[in-house]
Amino acid sequence: MQELRGKVAVVTGGASGIGKGIARQLVRAGARVAIADIEAGALVRTAEEIGATPIKVDVSNADSVGRLAQEMQRQFGTVHIVCNNAGVGSIAKVAEMKLADWQWLINVNLWGVIHGINAFLPLLSANPDGGHIVNTSSMGGLATMPGLGGYTMTKFAVVALSETLAQELAADGSKVGVTVLCPGTVRTNIARSQRNRPAHLEGGLVDVDLQQHEMGANMRWIDPDAVGDVVVNAIRRGELYAFTHPDMKAPVLDRHQRISDAFLRAEGKG
Repeated sequence: MQELRGKVAVVTGGASGIGKGIARQLVRAGARVAIADIEAGALVRTAEEIGATPIKVDVSNADSVGRLAQEMQRQFGTVHIVCNNAGVGSIAKVAEMKLADWQWLINVNLWGVIHGINAFLPLLSANPDGGHIVNTSSMGGLATMPGLGGYTMTKFAVVALSETLAQELAADGSKVGVTVLCPGTVRTNIARSQRNRPAHLEGGLVDVDLQQHEMGANMRWIDPDAVGDVVVNAIRRGELYAFTHPDMKAPVLDRHQRISDAFLRAEGKG
């Protein structure tokens, strides 16, 4: 999908952070963009700022995402690009997490993507010129880190889901493409994820601002608009993987090497 001008796009979690950056760059590329978010105030302000259409949604709720798809059809007639981006990122050691913590992370980070695919894939598939799905994972979807077990579990799942979907669509000869976005450290408000957490799912997870934490002190931080550029380019080139931080590949390669070494030992060659 090299020409984005006139295409219709929807970005969940679009009121702030990476979602806002993606939406802004899609608007600049000439797309007609709707941003969907659970925060009504921020949603309206961002829509006015970047020239998008605001639609409130709770991605953890299948009916809410279904209504989003219906509203997109009502207002725009179709959808070409779906960015399943909404996510939360509070942290805790696995041993300190409550069942409510797991439920909250999975509901937003994984079910949010599943709901988006379920609601919008039929619409994209019905387009004569196809469409494109962008699922936001993370560098934490390719490598693990202590304290991020719940978060990375959901992001690994998003990578697996995206890879499988891409394989199946290609095998079916579909004109719908898939990109899994794996951003590194981005200046967003994910450090305030708890602000939208349902009271009945309170648990042991806590918000940590990595920019102010020793873990993030030596990391390279980028702005959301730069992520938006990466996404727009990935859509145009039909790329499965979209990376914002090629300089963060070492932990991923190290993980792959450990897996390869384990295979060698299993073969009696290690």
